[in-house]
Amino acid sequence: MTQATRMASWLGLIRFSHTIFALPFAALAAAMAFATPIQSGDGLPATFPAVRLRDLIGILICMVAARSTAMAFNRLVDRRIDAANPRTANRHIPAGVLSAAQVTWFTLVCGMVFVVATALFLPNQIPLIASVPTLLFLCGYSLAKRFTSAAHLWLGVALSLSPIAAWVAIRGGYPIDWPVDFVAPVVLAIVVALWVTGFDMIYACQDAEFDAATGLRSVPARLGVAGALRVAWFSHVAMLLVMIALPWVSPPLGPVFAVAMVVTAGLVIRQHRLVSADDLDRVNQAFFDTNAAISVTLLVAGVLDCWV
Repeated sequence: MTQATRMASWLGLIRFSHTIFALPFAALAAAMAFATPIQSGDGLPATFPAVRLRDLIGILICMVAARSTAMAFNRLVDRRIDAANPRTANRHIPAGVLSAAQVTWFTLVCGMVFVVATALFLPNQIPLIASVPTLLFLCGYSLAKRFTSAAHLWLGVALSLSPIAAWVAIRGGYPIDWPVDFVAPVVLAIVVALWVTGFDMIYACQDAEFDAATGLRSVPARLGVAGALRVAWFSHVAMLLVMIALPWVSPPLGPVFAVAMVVTAGLVIRQHRLVSADDLDRVNQAFFDTNAAISVTLLVAGVLDCWV
């Protein structure tokens, strides 16, 4: 195996390209955090968080490392399920491209990188203290479908931690006005949670019959494909409604972000038009292309409003 092939195998294992789903929201939260003044509360003028390069590097490393840990853990604990499912039988461990031992070490190393990288935010100690509990919650998603149909929501909440984590990493070292200071990142997190929950249900429709036959819990296995698509639609409508509140709770967001919200609504509608209970052939197009466009659109718009 050549070096390029080996690298491609590791990147394929963790579906590295899907980092684009969560990383833009962490970056958007960072832009909002830097552009939102910190009220002193003692009559002094409001100040803005200092822009430190190491904070930005820390957010990037932590996002990639945390997601890589969770994805590798998912492939590791699901290797027998993947082998039994015709759709996933060619994944790296079942196909013998990578061994379970290799993936175990990869998971541990990525987890350690994440924990160590949180030290970049010192003297803000919150990220370091929260690092291990965060990893445990992220990895817990991989086990959720064994006991609850709410596994999609678990994934949504897991990815929604990214904007909150970025906000805490930047502003956690300053005096915090609870709960006012966290309204904006929490609203953004709710948007992400609803968005991810909806599109994960769409993606899971491919395995509805397999999940039902093997006793795995998922909304498509429980409600059928048509029912799951309806629940996904309601989740995305709720996402769009909550998103309307973002410019109100985060003053740095303005007209450019408002335009992006309209574009996002159009992309969500397109995503649901690409699939139906009788036609799932374009699930991957609906899953990756549309969601990548949504996350990048909101990031670019938010950064423009915050910094231009």
